[in-house]
Amino acid sequence: MNKDLIRTLAECAAACNNCAISCLGEDDIKMMVPCIRLDLDCAAICKEAIDYVSRDSRYAGEILQQCAKICRDCGQECQQHEAQHCKDCAEACFKCAEACEQYQTA
Repeated sequence: MNKDLIRTLAECAAACNNCAISCLGEDDIKMMVPCIRLDLDCAAICKEAIDYVSRDSRYAGEILQQCAKICRDCGQECQQHEAQHCKDCAEACFKCAEACEQYQTA
């Protein structure tokens, strides 16, 4: 079991959930809808990936490949916004995408 990857996935899921909730408090919530949707998708795939990695599933690599893509998309969306929660989320997403990609090549 890859504890570092699982920790990174959990941190990303938490950052995405925090970002989604924080976005709901922004003045122009309509502008934040794409960010909120990606945050929710990213948190969900990270939590799913934890399950696959923790049980050493033969499908973990496929799930992590999808997770890396969603993390990158979420990070790119979040980095467009000035809010600190978005910046923190983008950082967590890019870190998670890298961790997912490294696992696949290991």
